[in-house]
Amino acid sequence: MNSLFRSIIINQVLKKKYKESNEKLVFSEYEIGKGIRELKITFFSYLRDAIYIGLGIASAAFGLESFLLPNNFIDGGATGISLLSAELLQMPISLLIVLVNIPFIVLGFNVIGKQFAIKASIAIVGLALAMAFFRFPQVTQDKLLVAVFGGFFLGAGIGLSVRGGGVLDGTEVLAIFLSRKFGTTIGDIITLINILIFSAAAYLLSIEAALYSMLTYLSASKTLDFVIVGVEEYTGVTIISVHSEKMRVMVTDILGRGVTVYSGKRGFGKHGHTHETDIVYTVITRLEVSKLNTEVEKIDPNAFVVMNSIKDTKGGMIKKRVLQH
Repeated sequence: MNSLFRSIIINQVLKKKYKESNEKLVFSEYEIGKGIRELKITFFSYLRDAIYIGLGIASAAFGLESFLLPNNFIDGGATGISLLSAELLQMPISLLIVLVNIPFIVLGFNVIGKQFAIKASIAIVGLALAMAFFRFPQVTQDKLLVAVFGGFFLGAGIGLSVRGGGVLDGTEVLAIFLSRKFGTTIGDIITLINILIFSAAAYLLSIEAALYSMLTYLSASKTLDFVIVGVEEYTGVTIISVHSEKMRVMVTDILGRGVTVYSGKRGFGKHGHTHETDIVYTVITRLEVSKLNTEVEKIDPNAFVVMNSIKDTKGGMIKKRVLQH
């Protein structure tokens, strides 16, 4: 192995990991190998995030330049504030996007962390530069198409940047902060912010512009959810039954899914008697929920089944395996 590369691994990975960078440590080949693996993971993680953010910037800039700006439409959140301010103040939208998001980036640094603030700054400045130096042609003047597809490309851009660990719209950071402070949900805060923005648009622009802008926001938010969550929405299922072994076999052999079985206790009745039982847990797509319920009903009509939505998954056997008969 190249001595310079070994030195980089030792100084940038291993010594930082053990927090003894001022001492000369001796590391085994196994530890150096682990350091190389960690460095590769970190590099490809940053590369993936950079690609996501770059694609997000391109998509958002296209949506703004080709659809929303030429037709005086706005969106919700910080982007909507920037668009509304640009319309009223006749200032460059690229400058306003940066100025409006500065407070949110500072808040994100305090609430979420330094790495998030850096990525968010890169994404927002990148969007501003793209809009300042690149020109996209106007695609259509049809208001309905502008609202739907302008929101689609803007939402896709915001979603891709979120997948890259940054944001192009800082209002979600404010929503996280206020939800922690006042005990409300993030969705409620975002809804309230957008009500204020669209009310201002109705007063300062026109009611028609505000209504089309609401349609733009709905298109953007749905696209954002699609990009972040993905095509398949997963559902976590917990099955508590006296026939837990049959349930496990059903999930693995009929549904073709992986399972986790852990020991627990089940209790019922006014005296609260408990009994040892195995609890079966699996993750399926929402399209398989009906089939799962049918199979559970066949095995144990009295089984206790708990389902909850899952936003994202990693590792394990998430993708359905091909059953061999």
